[in-house]
Amino acid sequence: MRNVADLPLHGGHVPPWLAQRMRRLTRLVLLLAVDEYGTKGLLERLSDPVWFQAFNNVIGMDWDSSGSTTVTAGMIKDALWREELGVKAAGGKGKKSRATPEELKIIAEIYDLDPTPYVRTSRLVAKVDTVALQTGYQLYHHVFFLDEEGNWAVIQQGMNERERLARRFHWFDAEVFTLDPHKGIAGLKREFALNTVSKEAREYQKTLLDIIQEKPVKIERELESLKAIARGYRPLVYYKPRDVDEKALIQKYESLGRLELNKRALEFARELSVNNYEKLLLLKGLGPSTLRALSLVLELVYDVHPSWKDPVTHPPDPFKFTYAVGGKDRVPFPVERKTYDELISFLERLIEKNPQEKALVRNVTKITKNWKFPEEEKRAT
Repeated sequence: MRNVADLPLHGGHVPPWLAQRMRRLTRLVLLLAVDEYGTKGLLERLSDPVWFQAFNNVIGMDWDSSGSTTVTAGMIKDALWREELGVKAAGGKGKKSRATPEELKIIAEIYDLDPTPYVRTSRLVAKVDTVALQTGYQLYHHVFFLDEEGNWAVIQQGMNERERLARRFHWFDAEVFTLDPHKGIAGLKREFALNTVSKEAREYQKTLLDIIQEKPVKIERELESLKAIARGYRPLVYYKPRDVDEKALIQKYESLGRLELNKRALEFARELSVNNYEKLLLLKGLGPSTLRALSLVLELVYDVHPSWKDPVTHPPDPFKFTYAVGGKDRVPFPVERKTYDELISFLERLIEKNPQEKALVRNVTKITKNWKFPEEEKRAT
């Protein structure tokens, strides 16, 4: 995210003395946010990449690290389960992400909700960010927030091991999952991305749903013809769209990974007469390589195109929030334990509705609203 964080992959861990304070401060921020904005307002803010990054910076995590997502989301989930605020979280990093459906069922039972649509949504947003939108990132972190009114938000993160970078995807109460559905995406903007959920890809989605009604063997034959072009051979039966550099386009697709069809998934889609893009994405076996192969066939054989625009967002810079207590990796300065403890004590009094603290917060807000941090102090951790 330009001016915010490129999210390089970082290892390491949070020292116990800092983790203890992070948990306390996370709880206090959540209490204040729900009191001020309600549970829906909290979810809307968590789904905002800038607000989430500012939250991360305030509690003292790295300002530019992949770990900022996993640690901060983990702290929030833990606090929401310890405190009954009318909102809880499911999922997490690695194996914990695969427990999301079962945890959502538990949350739905607590709040007397039907878990079915939320379990489906969890699967669908993961499929969108690995299959329908391809930028070279493999998901490894997925947290689903659900409140008692049925509002939801998702924060998930993928990694690109070759480039040593992470990308964070934010969702909030989406009603349509296949047309510009994200609340925001944090990461390093790429030159191009296979984006089949852009509003520019409406015709692409419609044509794709028509094409999968054909026999998979026909689609496979067309794909093999295109692969032959990449190897320097010209098939006897092939109609080239005008003004297309075929080899360059094929190489563009291959730069994202293999071009392999899962014929069983396509046969299943044909048998079910799948007629909308969401249902297609949710089909078992429809992975990134199959969608890449189908997209290439659509572009070169049928002259129908996805979008190649990377939807990463570039919002304002929340780096100034690292000045609250400092940063774990000493940027802009080492975490100050005394300052941290004083902040926790102050917020505890604020929660008790102390009018003096409330007046002070209003004054501080006015003073710091337009404050800009020294640019030279913003450096990679």
